[in-house]
Amino acid sequence: MATRRTDPEAGGRALAQWATRPETDGPAPRSVRATAVRHTLALFAEEFPGGAVELRVPPFAAVQALPGARHTRGTPPAVVETDDATWLALVAGDLTWAEATGTGRVRASGERSDLSDHLPLPGARRAVREARRLHQTEST
Repeated sequence: MATRRTDPEAGGRALAQWATRPETDGPAPRSVRATAVRHTLALFAEEFPGGAVELRVPPFAAVQALPGARHTRGTPPAVVETDDATWLALVAGDLTWAEATGTGRVRASGERSDLSDHLPLPGARRAVREARRLHQTEST
């Protein structure tokens, strides 16, 4: 489950579409969530390059990030796994790392698997806030 390269513009549009979807409409379409997840995972890996932690958001993608020993085979030394809704909420700042791990929405094991210092992801958080601001302005 490797991250496929997502066009940054398409990723940004998907993230905005996810961020502005009314809760009453249920989750965004799978294709939107998949693109937004791949985009934000790529942003995370670019912001924090390395291979010490494998970050998994099944079934959409996985990346290796953070400085440290890179693994190439078998189980990595540190793994963080979550679902798409939790990942997007974390990168956007809608959910804290403590809330996500405390409720079992994130499974993190191994050295360096605490991502609390790296989330929310600043670029994604700004993009979500701007999309929501524009959406709210257009709605009124």
